Amino acid sequence: MIPVTLLTGLDERFRGAVAGSLLAAAGPRGVLVEYDVSALTTGSVVRIARTATGVIDREVITMDHPCVSCAMRGSLVQLLASIAAVEQYDVAIVNVPTAGDTHAIATEIDHDTDLRVDTVITTIDTTTAITDLTGEELIRERGIPTAAEDGRAIAEVVVRQLEYADAAVLTTDDDTTRALIEAINPRLLIKTSPAGLLGVRRHVPGATLEPGSIAASSERTFVWQSGRPFHPERLYDALEDLVAGTARGRGTLWIATQHRSRLSWDSFGTNISIGVLGPWLADLPADRWAAVGQQHQARSALEWHPEYGDRASYLSLTGVDLDVRELRERLDGCVLRADEAVHPLTDPFAPYLEGSTAA
Repeated sequence: MIPVTLLTGLDERFRGAVAGSLLAAAGPRGVLVEYDVSALTTGSVVRIARTATGVIDREVITMDHPCVSCAMRGSLVQLLASIAAVEQYDVAIVNVPTAGDTHAIATEIDHDTDLRVDTVITTIDTTTAITDLTGEELIRERGIPTAAEDGRAIAEVVVRQLEYADAAVLTTDDDTTRALIEAINPRLLIKTSPAGLLGVRRHVPGATLEPGSIAASSERTFVWQSGRPFHPERLYDALEDLVAGTARGRGTLWIATQHRSRLSWDSFGTNISIGVLGPWLADLPADRWAAVGQQHQARSALEWHPEYGDRASYLSLTGVDLDVRELRERLDGCVLRADEAVHPLTDPFAPYLEGSTAA
């Protein structure tokens, strides 16, 4: 079995430098796999495998649909399995292009009995990290090679990389950046050098965030909850203000006009996604509760309401210099008051929610 280190990050030059350092640390029994995605839009990607002494494999991958992750799936595992079979190498390092889905790649690698993912490392340029994490720029606007339909924001790309990583290598030890990424992923090992990251198994397969979960309260994370539903129009009108200056938002929503739908909140910078997680536990027979996330089941058991069951809203917002008082007042003001009726309300979320239960 050959251990694999996955390397990801937004800045291609810095990620490449870290990849070179890891290969040098691996010595003659290390292999680095890289991808040239500069011609992605024409449907081709060049995959190169090299050791410290030179290139050992080069292949042009052609595809009908230009997608970084598509180019890597299947062909990468085959290459890594062939490297393992040679029994000349002790470690493989994969430099994943910015738009690649590290989670999907790691899952595929771990399904091969001759391979295992040791560590997932993300690289962070501290000179741009705060802007990248709290902004609204889209990945395609940055000129990063990706599929034409990739509508992700830069903030989402960086946050997803941070949340799935086991370690982060920073360009400099910037206190503000360090505090923010620690709040996004408290289990991260944070370093300013990749030294010591090879040969240590840190990755836990399947360790992902449960949809609708919230982050723990910290200096950079504000946590809010309510046992009353949101007024749909007031919440909709407040969205832009709620995410201003934030890097990550997570949680579960109860909106008055969506009484039967448990909704998720996912925000990355100023970009917000609200979707349907499914029914509330209160509307499910007990034998179907296992299909709902364990965190939600545990919270519901502790906070079950005699009339509304598990219906409630939980939000966590992580950012830099958050005005906690303003956020709390704004969210409290979006809650449906006791003297307000549900039926006359207009629901601006309904057109965007598949399976909406709004009238």
